[in-house]
Amino acid sequence: MSEDIRISMFEVVGSPFCVASDDGEKIHKHLDAALRANQAVVLSFHNVTALTTPFLTAAIGELYGTFSEEKIQSLLKVEDAKSDDLRLLRSAVNNAKLYFKNPERFNQAIREVMGDEVGDV
Repeated sequence: MSEDIRISMFEVVGSPFCVASDDGEKIHKHLDAALRANQAVVLSFHNVTALTTPFLTAAIGELYGTFSEEKIQSLLKVEDAKSDDLRLLRSAVNNAKLYFKNPERFNQAIREVMGDEVGDV
């Protein structure tokens, strides 16, 4: 069996600040490629000093729109995450799972709240 792929968020983002969803998309591309190849991946939070839910949603939450929860849980592991990091990660993952169960319902709710201000969500 091949060795796990290791992804350092610090190295991919180039900063200890993992806050922007654009940077989360950089991580997502690496994770998506690994999961498509059925390759186990370890995501390292080492040296990350600032983390946001939008970053984690873009990096990890979006995986739930493509892959099953079982596949993600079996192939993706995290390391070096602080308890606050794990709390944010759980929040992003739970929100993503809820969204991808019924995206139209969420989009409709946003349209109802925002009215015509929001075009197609």
